Amino acid sequence: MVRGRRVAGPAFVLVLLLAWEALSQLKLVNVLLFPPVTSILGRFFALWADNTFVANMVPTLRRMLVGYALAAAVGISLGTLMGYWSGVYDRLAPLLEFLRPLPPVAVIPVFVLFLGIGDEMKIASVLFGAVWPVLLNTVDGVRGVHPTIVDVARMYQFKTIHTLRSVILPAAMPQIMAGLRTALAISLIVALVSEMIGATEGLGLFIVLSQRSFRQTDMYAGVFLLAVLGYSLNRAFLLIESRLMAWHLARGQQ
Repeated sequence: MVRGRRVAGPAFVLVLLLAWEALSQLKLVNVLLFPPVTSILGRFFALWADNTFVANMVPTLRRMLVGYALAAAVGISLGTLMGYWSGVYDRLAPLLEFLRPLPPVAVIPVFVLFLGIGDEMKIASVLFGAVWPVLLNTVDGVRGVHPTIVDVARMYQFKTIHTLRSVILPAAMPQIMAGLRTALAISLIVALVSEMIGATEGLGLFIVLSQRSFRQTDMYAGVFLLAVLGYSLNRAFLLIESRLMAWHLARGQQ
């Protein structure tokens, strides 16, 4: 049953691609808007062969991963403080609730104004967009730790830093990992959008320039690369999570 569900998803995608190919080949759709899948795949491999994709993918990944790492560090650190000390939460919550609803795309022009169109702007945009799921999940995870666990740590006279590192964070880790996984997808999205607004290289720029110059096949090839990249990043994250959270997954199966 489980194996059947795993096969059903890729099979459905394959059927859609075959239908797209058939409709394009039979001229039942506008081939300028929907070029054949075989043509898109041909351009995909050609752009790999001439290093066009590599030259644009590396800057995008660099900006995304740096912004993601900063978002993880800020979100976990600040979320731990807010979750453990109610005084910190009471002081920062109004400001964070004011900033949190702002779409990351809406603040990119502000970052352009202050930081220009270089990597600093793109990293800051990724940081702003990705920090919220990490921060909020960390706060909820830390505040959700059972008080008895904290009382036992205090009874054994654990120092605060030891309590946080050895008791609080491990207990909150399942929710933190959920926030990190959500932030990973947001990081890629914001990195691409920031490149579409202002950049000299990157996958976002490549896709938008392909669309503006009516190179639809190149545009679709870039979108296909993003799908592969997003899937690969998610699978890599799940693999790392399965290693780090083996104790939690094993307990859930008992």
